[in-house]
Amino acid sequence: MEQRIQLRGGSTVEAISNQGDVDREQVLEPFDIENETRKETNHSSSFDVGFSSGDNLETLPKVSKEAISPADILKTLFFILVWYTFSTFLTLYNKTLLGDDLGKFPAPLLMNTIHFSIQAVLSKMITWYWSGRFQPDVTISWRDYFVRVVPTALGTAMDINLSNESLVFISVTFATMCKSAAPIFLLLFAFAFRLESPSLKLFGIISVISAGVLLTVAKETEFEFWGFVFVMLAAVMSGFRWCMTQVLLQKETYGLKNPFTFMSYVAPVMAIVTGLLSLLLDPWSEFRDNRYFDSGAHFARTCFLMLFGGALAFFMVLTEYVLVSVTSAVTVTIAGVVKEAVTIVVLPIFLHYLIMFVSMLKYDTTSSIFRTFQIYIRKIR
Repeated sequence: MEQRIQLRGGSTVEAISNQGDVDREQVLEPFDIENETRKETNHSSSFDVGFSSGDNLETLPKVSKEAISPADILKTLFFILVWYTFSTFLTLYNKTLLGDDLGKFPAPLLMNTIHFSIQAVLSKMITWYWSGRFQPDVTISWRDYFVRVVPTALGTAMDINLSNESLVFISVTFATMCKSAAPIFLLLFAFAFRLESPSLKLFGIISVISAGVLLTVAKETEFEFWGFVFVMLAAVMSGFRWCMTQVLLQKETYGLKNPFTFMSYVAPVMAIVTGLLSLLLDPWSEFRDNRYFDSGAHFARTCFLMLFGGALAFFMVLTEYVLVSVTSAVTVTIAGVVKEAVTIVVLPIFLHYLIMFVSMLKYDTTSSIFRTFQIYIRKIR
């Protein structure tokens, strides 16, 4: 009461203003606590940050770090474009070698083993040659290796092996239709691993995109049971492995933040597991009679095709890991669904023009041989 009376005078204004600051902090203290709770969940600052304590001011740099610059957006779009390019060519490569109509390579698991081995060798060589740059500051423990790295490698190997195996039975269009459910499984794993907070908006976005891809290709496919089973299991493995990949790439405690380092850890496990499956399931007794292995020239051509596919797979997987490290598994999966839609549109057009080009090349070659033969006959006469 005395303080309120003294406020009407002019002699004690300075003293009362200091006391008023204390009272003001005491009055605003409950609101600061609520604002701190809100900031911890939303990572944003409130309107009365100027009156808050030092803890509130420490959250401001976090906001600036989370701000997305145009350079980051352009960099992400560039990697997505590179990913789309390598993925489209790799899908065409796999369908050409594994499809019944075009190639029918006898051992898809052997092909994947070679691809994984190439990834392991290249990533190990890069991390060894530039050891000063790619050497992790933290050495992963054996427990984390077997609990986190090995399951991630197994999930990745099963995803890729089942996807390629499904192409033996079904078309790329039907496989794309089935794998459009992959974001749903990924979202469930992301909620289970607490990578994403449950949100109707996020679930709605993924559902709409997946439904759009499903409706796009629904009328263009024929159902095949085993192909459907393989590709749906691949969709489940895809959701699991991308969530685990995000955990390992974005947590500093594991020392695998660099994509090359991460690949050097998971690719050897993938190669070993797929190699064992190849020994058990691939028809090794039929290799001598198959046109990919029945002569020295065909064997050399097969080796070149394996190396070419391994290079495509290496760069595609590397761009995937880069995208996951800078964004999230959900973002990459959403971009992947769009990529599958692009594949549906681009792949038939590319195959059509490729067949036309080969036909024209055969025609021109035949015509040239025929004309050369005519000229030779005329000279003889």
